[in-house]
Amino acid sequence: MSSFPTTGSSTKLVTALRTVGRSRTGAPRISIVVPAKNEALNLSVVLPQLPRVHEVILVDGGSVDGTIAAARRAMPEIITVTQARKGKGNALAAGFAQVTGDIVVMFDADGSADPAEIERFVAALTEGADFAKGSRFTQGGGSADITPIRHAGNLFLNTLFNIGFKSRYSDLCYGYNAFWADMIPLLDLPDHTLPPAADGKMSWGDGFEIETVINCRFAAAGVKIAEVPSVEKLRMFGESNLNAVTDGLRVLKTLMTEWRRARSHRRMERKLHLERVRDMRTATGTPLTGVANLVA
Repeated sequence: MSSFPTTGSSTKLVTALRTVGRSRTGAPRISIVVPAKNEALNLSVVLPQLPRVHEVILVDGGSVDGTIAAARRAMPEIITVTQARKGKGNALAAGFAQVTGDIVVMFDADGSADPAEIERFVAALTEGADFAKGSRFTQGGGSADITPIRHAGNLFLNTLFNIGFKSRYSDLCYGYNAFWADMIPLLDLPDHTLPPAADGKMSWGDGFEIETVINCRFAAAGVKIAEVPSVEKLRMFGESNLNAVTDGLRVLKTLMTEWRRARSHRRMERKLHLERVRDMRTATGTPLTGVANLVA
């Protein structure tokens, strides 16, 4: 497991979020969020393997195979939510909105994630990380599912991310992650309750690019990140909803958009800092020479 601080500009906001709301104790309440679409067979196997936690939240994306009924049979206490739009991003946003625990675990329904690894993610967070990032490409990680094309695409996108955000991720496009629930406002995700677009197109942030959005926003905010080794297993039943080409392009677009967003936020913070310095120097009669150099 490796940890690293990021160089974002919202350190004060991160500190404020840590001090309000849910507690950060050595025995946190864990909320597992499971987005699913037509995963009835997989959930029947996966849900009984999950550890006993505070809550498991299933977000259904319009399944037609009895996914919700199968989930309730496997885990009667499960919380079920129906998302307003389509896509994994919208499902996760809807699930995050229902969380009442202290730690959020993002968990896929297809059987590729090992429930036994949840303990690793929780340990990384209780040891001081804000965000525990699963990685198939760090020591102890691996994958039985990733294809050479997807591996090459992930390496390319991961390199772009590290250059743009001055980070040290080893696995950008992986959805097994966990973070403290008090970080949810920092993500500022699209409103999950809005109806679908009239033209039927998926809204930005609603697709598989959500994992990149989350990674970018935590990195831009300067949170403490710990990479957790994870072994991705083969999907048990059914076919993946992921498309390597179209979803890869959405991730690339997301990187560019999030880089511009982070840059804009840094400029705004520098501008606000400059205004505070000017106000202070005006009040004290100190010359303003050189203050303008604070803004890039």
